Amino acid sequence: QVQLVESGGGMVRAGDSLRLSCAASGRSFEGLAMGWFRQAPGKDRTFVATISWLGNTLYTTSVRGRFTISRDNDKNTLYLQMNSLKPDDTAVYYCAASRRSGYTGIKDDYDWWGHGTQVTVSS
Repeated sequence: QVQLVESGGGMVRAGDSLRLSCAASGRSFEGLAMGWFRQAPGKDRTFVATISWLGNTLYTTSVRGRFTISRDNDKNTLYLQMNSLKPDDTAVYYCAASRRSGYTGIKDDYDWWGHGTQVTVSS
């Protein structure tokens, strides 16, 4: 089992930055692919970014160039640096872990999920 706890959400204005963190515990971070997903009110949970165990990354088109996913395997922590935030980025952001070592943007490939952190961007 992996427990995931997100932090770093908040209310910001368009153009601001936030950094989300996700602390993992319960088993080794080793070999796990990690991802960030988000869910806006009334919408499905969608893929944002993913990083493989070896550090390869993939982003959804709408955040490419603005968001950066990274991981610190020694600290068992995943990050999402979000720059140039837009009102459309408003959502609950979820951290997820997959037994797959390679990155994946498919929600069903993830085995463990955090409870989410709210990000609200005003115009």
